[in-house]
Amino acid sequence: MSEVPPAAGTAGTDPRTVELRERLAAVRQRISAATLAAGRSEEPQLIVVTKFHPAADVTRLAALGVTDVGENRDQEAAGKSAELAGLPVRWHFIGQLQSNKAKSVAKYAFSVQSIDRAQLSEALAKAVARQQSESGRPDLDCYIQVSLEDDAGAHRGGAAPFDAGAHRGGAAPFDVERLAESIATAAGLHLAGVMAVAPLGASPEQAFEKLAGISMDLRRLHPGAVGISAGMSQDLEAAVHFGATHLRIGSDILGSRPQVG
Repeated sequence: MSEVPPAAGTAGTDPRTVELRERLAAVRQRISAATLAAGRSEEPQLIVVTKFHPAADVTRLAALGVTDVGENRDQEAAGKSAELAGLPVRWHFIGQLQSNKAKSVAKYAFSVQSIDRAQLSEALAKAVARQQSESGRPDLDCYIQVSLEDDAGAHRGGAAPFDAGAHRGGAAPFDVERLAESIATAAGLHLAGVMAVAPLGASPEQAFEKLAGISMDLRRLHPGAVGISAGMSQDLEAAVHFGATHLRIGSDILGSRPQVG
C-alpha cells in the first residue's frame, strides 16, 4: 500500500518532511560550495533520485522546492508518475532501459539519461512520435550514457550486457559520435548531452575529467548538446569541478532505501 502523504496543513511538521528538508539543505549547501570552489557562476541542476522510496516522498520533495526527480526502473517510475499526475516535477529516467520499455517511458519522462545504443534511440523516437500525436508531449531530452571503464572497448557496437555485474554500463567513447547522430536526426528527440557514472574503485576526478573531454568533442559536432549529467552523493564535488550541469543525488537526501516486507 502506498504511504499517504501528510495533509497540507501539517506538511511542515511531518517528521519525514523535516528530515528531508534538513538533508536537502545539506546537499544544496555542498552544491553551492562546490560551485563556488570551481569558479562557476551557475549551479548544476539537482535531480533527486527517488528509486525505492514511496510516492509520498516525491510529494514532500516537491513541496520543498524540488522540481526534478530520477528513477531507474520503468515499472516504479510509471506507477509513481501516474499516481502523482499534476505534481509540478519532471521525471528523468536514469537506469538501463530495454527497447521494449520505450513506449511506457515516453508517456512520462522529461529525459532519458541512459541511451547507450542506436536501437534504443530508434525505439524512443517511435514511442515519442506516438505520444506527440496523442498528447502533444514535448521532445524528449536524450543523454548518451558513456562508459568510463578502462575496458569500454570490449563493448563495441553498444552497451555492456544488462547483466554486466559491476560494470556501470554505457556506450564506449568511440561510439558517442555515431550514437549522437542517431539521436540528433530523429524527430521528437533532443540531443541534450552525455551522462556517466564514475567507475567503482576509480578516481572520480579522472573519470569526470574524461567525461568533460568527451562532452567537448560532442559539442564541436552538436553545439546544443551542452548537458553533462554526472555526480552522485559520494562524488558530487568532483563532478561540479569538471563541469556537470546535472547532479543525480539519492541517498544523501532520502536516506537508506525503505525496508521491504
